This record gives sequence, C-alpha cells and structure tokens, in this order.
Amino acid sequence: MNMLALLLQSDNGGSNALGALLGGAFGLVWLAFIVLMIAALWKVFTKAGEPGWAAIVPIYNIIVLLKIVGRPLWWIVLMLIPFVNIIIAFVLAFDLAKRFGKGAGFGIGLIILPFVFYPILAWGDSRYSAAPAMA
Repeated sequence: MNMLALLLQSDNGGSNALGALLGGAFGLVWLAFIVLMIAALWKVFTKAGEPGWAAIVPIYNIIVLLKIVGRPLWWIVLMLIPFVNIIIAFVLAFDLAKRFGKGAGFGIGLIILPFVFYPILAWGDSRYSAAPAMA
C-alpha cells in the first residue's frame, strides 16, 4: 500500500485527492479480503472438529491443518524450508480438498484462487471425513 501511495504522489506539493481515495479503497478491499479468509478458515476448522480460533494463531494454524489433513506433525519443519514449503502447501491443499470430498481440481482452486475456494469449502455442503490414523 505504501508503494501505491508513493506512486500516486504529485510533485506540486499539493494534496493528491485521487491518490488518497485510491489508497483508502485499496485498504478497504484488502481488509475485506483478510476478514473473508479468516472467517472461511475459521469455518473450515470448525467443520473439521477443531477450534475455529486456531485459524488466527500463526504457526499453530499450520499444525491444526496438518492434523486435519492427516499428515505428521514433523511436516511443520518442512514448511520452514524455502521452496520445499511451496510443495508442501500444494500437498496440503490437495489433501484438504480430499478430506472434504473434493477432487484434484478443487485442490488446484484452493491454491490458485483461495479467496473463492476456501469460502466454498467453508459454507458449502461439503462434509469433513477424518483422515485415517497415521502409524
């Protein structure tokens, strides 16, 4: 947002009403996006039988997500390794889609358009089926 404000500044020293308007609009859209994603992830967690508040706690939300999809807890270490974490995030998206009875296409949607597919997963009619116990 700061970069947008910097680009919209004028050199004449006067106030730039258009820049302020666009910056404020961008901030509101970003805030709405964040609230939507928190609410959707909260609902996905509660559908899976986990506490919804876990969606807003950094790192713990990944631990809960690993539990929901049935992956071992040590995968949190893999999420800390650059580039490996991207692959693990893809696997988690596909596993999450599978746990809610969705296919690979839905998993790709969770990766590419999360602001569309997480709300569908949260407020749609899909049901969570627990992962088999890991040995």
